[in-house]
Amino acid sequence: MSSTDAVSTPPYSNTTVAPEKTNESCVNFTSFMVLTDSQKIIVSSICFLVGPLTLLENLLVLCLIFSSPYLRRKPSYLFISSLALADLFASIFFAFFFVEFHVFKNIVSTSTFLFKLGGVIMAFTGSLGSLLLTSIDRYICIHKPSEYKTIITRKNAFISLAVLWTTIVLISFLPLMGWNCSTLNSVCSELFPCVDETYLACWLAFVISLLVFIVYAYIHILWKAHKHAVYMEKHVIQSQRGKARMRMDIQLAKTFGVILAILVICWSPVLSFMFVDLFSKLDNNLKMVFAFFCTLCFVNSMVNPLVYALRSKDMRQVLLGAVAWCRGQATFFLSSVESDGQQKSIHPDTVCELVEVPSLTDCRKT
Repeated sequence: MSSTDAVSTPPYSNTTVAPEKTNESCVNFTSFMVLTDSQKIIVSSICFLVGPLTLLENLLVLCLIFSSPYLRRKPSYLFISSLALADLFASIFFAFFFVEFHVFKNIVSTSTFLFKLGGVIMAFTGSLGSLLLTSIDRYICIHKPSEYKTIITRKNAFISLAVLWTTIVLISFLPLMGWNCSTLNSVCSELFPCVDETYLACWLAFVISLLVFIVYAYIHILWKAHKHAVYMEKHVIQSQRGKARMRMDIQLAKTFGVILAILVICWSPVLSFMFVDLFSKLDNNLKMVFAFFCTLCFVNSMVNPLVYALRSKDMRQVLLGAVAWCRGQATFFLSSVESDGQQKSIHPDTVCELVEVPSLTDCRKT
């Protein structure tokens, strides 16, 4: 062997190197269509069952809120209506896009695909953002009850919603506006065609920050409820109001325990896969599992109206009134809802009342 051959031969030529990621996903959409025929049937069943139910639930919530002047006046219900709107978008965008892509394997242009993907991102990010505003509302109600009415006003609620949705729409359609691996010729995600890995990392960091604050706010509320329950038990309060508060503390703990469990169960698998995607290649089996985990986020949009809206006593009263009106009865319970809002109930419904000690200011009338 000549000296030149010895120099030209790499010393580690026999070393196995892991395949590097490329931007081939922009031209090879079929590499993401990995579901088998049986899996397609399962995914289609989930989407066709959960989709219409989610749509009807969130339409009902929006109709109840905007048909009631009493509910429209409360900033808390403006945040819940934003959540319902985001979940309504999810019921439409995700169901159609997911089935079209994974089941019917409809291949479209890059810009069309990114537009549809932007709608899905907007829906789910808007849902989490609305959950954040709801958690902030309840956190302030607990942490600063005496200042709640001045901080959480209708004006501030509308401003926060405008900022939230403007930010979310901008973030969601950044890939369509040029931040994609096709335009930048950069490394693509292996979970989403044409999505730049840097964009995915930034979106992942944004979503995780939302979830961290939501979890922190609800853990604080749970701690406050526990503290109040201990206070009530220590002082052996035997009044009817005191016993009602203790029962509501237990109900509150169960409610927010369910909320935290739902968030963790529905979002942690998907976010974990996205995190792994940033650092390693994923085979088709993992992509299949990821596709099924995505439906958990969809199920979360179906559960949200039940947890955040329809558990509310005021919402149930308006719903009963709407049912009575549909049956042709003359009395529409809205007047009773209005009167309930003007007086203190021994069965309080808002977070402030659920966890307050006797000296704290009530914010129910906001």
